[in-house]
Amino acid sequence: MLRLGTGIGWRPEIADAVEAMPGIDWVEVVAENVCPGHLPESLLRLRERGVTVIPHGVSLGVGGAGRPDPGRLAALAERVAALGAPLVTEHIAFVRAGGALTASPPLEAGHLLPVPRTRDALDVLCENVRIAQDALPVPLALENIAALFSWPGEELTEGQFLSELVERTGVRLLVDVANLHTNHVNRGEDPSAALAALPVEAIAYVHVAGGFERDGIWHDSHAHPVPRAVLDILTALASRVAPPGVLLERDDDFPEPAELERELGAVRTAVTAGAARPAGGAEKPRRAAGGPAVGAPAPAGPGVRQRLGVAQTAVLSSLVAGTPVPEGFDRVRMGVQGRALAAKRADVVARVAPELPVILGDGYRRAFLDYARSLPMSGGYRRDALDFAGHLLKLGHPRDPRARRELREWWLHRSGPAPRPRGLAARARVLLRGT
Repeated sequence: MLRLGTGIGWRPEIADAVEAMPGIDWVEVVAENVCPGHLPESLLRLRERGVTVIPHGVSLGVGGAGRPDPGRLAALAERVAALGAPLVTEHIAFVRAGGALTASPPLEAGHLLPVPRTRDALDVLCENVRIAQDALPVPLALENIAALFSWPGEELTEGQFLSELVERTGVRLLVDVANLHTNHVNRGEDPSAALAALPVEAIAYVHVAGGFERDGIWHDSHAHPVPRAVLDILTALASRVAPPGVLLERDDDFPEPAELERELGAVRTAVTAGAARPAGGAEKPRRAAGGPAVGAPAPAGPGVRQRLGVAQTAVLSSLVAGTPVPEGFDRVRMGVQGRALAAKRADVVARVAPELPVILGDGYRRAFLDYARSLPMSGGYRRDALDFAGHLLKLGHPRDPRARRELREWWLHRSGPAPRPRGLAARARVLLRGT
């Protein structure tokens, strides 16, 4: 078993701090945020020092109704090779829906959404995991996600769902104890029961992160200190098994390096406390983690995938396209989730296209949220930025002529396969004068 130790999520904003921190055994990087041929110098220096770097994917969507996209799998494999990673991780989630499977427009969530814990969804997930495992050069570990809403008619608990997934595929688990806490607050799920059902020998490593509660809903922000309740779940897990690795995630509102080091110290203390505590019950014997699956899962038939696809499309459409919330779902929670998705789109687009908030000023966020309410994301965030700018131009916005001219220039410069020469951009303006 790979022993990782204590790690932290590498982000460009804290790259210098991470390099200077004592006791960092490994780091995790969002796979989609690095280019194999142009790795950040900080990551290269860490690798030269012997620090393990693990890519963590966020867009594969193995919990979706469709089969994993070969291009996304190939891109993930490229990052594994570039980083010399011994392991690659992703999420048990769906991130897109619609398309050919349901004869409906494709939709992108831009976020990790929960799969229903049903037999149909498990059959599809198991087949998708085996496809991914065959395409990746190193072992795959999958993370349990946080959720704001539940699916009606679920047939399995989280622990049962994860346990059967491991039994049927041999996949490893990335256990996020912050997500167990989130699901306890938001969905009433007992983290102790989830831990008791987990196949602990399949754990590749553990995530720890912070969040905040508002109006009875826990938001897994990754931008707040790790609360005591999450550390307590980590201690309970460590009382059952020595985690091969534990990683602190922080994605925004980064504190001073000293504060990050204090949080890492609290994580280490929680693990040590768990190791000193007797486990709460006898573990049932299981096969070795990462070994051959107990019988390859039967292929999920087209009817199964189509049923799941229709259900996921209805859910995602209600969240991002304003269609009615499907029957059985909590409308309040779905409203919270929909607003959270729109807010995340606005934040990420502002990061990938920082010129837009500059051009639009204080009106950027309101304009983007108005756009997001009626026009769902159909591609990645960079495509979303272009679509947003084009949408404003068609409406004759912004009203200020200078800002509108700057926005048009920005859109023209980026909407083609390569930056347009000034002459071409000038001629293309004629086509947009009526917008």
